[in-house]
Amino acid sequence: MIFSNLDMVKICQFCGNKNFKSVNVEYTYKKNDQLLMVKNVPCEQCEYCGEHYFHADILKGIEQEFNDIYSGGKKPFLEIRVPIQNFADIRKAS
Repeated sequence: MIFSNLDMVKICQFCGNKNFKSVNVEYTYKKNDQLLMVKNVPCEQCEYCGEHYFHADILKGIEQEFNDIYSGGKKPFLEIRVPIQNFADIRKAS
């Protein structure tokens, strides 16, 4: 979810709770099967259900970073190799 106005009354859209805490989380941005994982992203977290809410400028910055890396040739902080599996194949093996 996105908070577009810092002064707005915060109400969780999932559970209706009004209590939030500021936390840093890992955020995964995906576009056309390309991923960018961003660590320590600030957000507001619902204290009841745990849903995360991000300010629009934070998400725009992540999108720009994604474009800089995939289109502009910027080197990321770290690259990792991630195995991918189809769930149907996992079920067949059981």
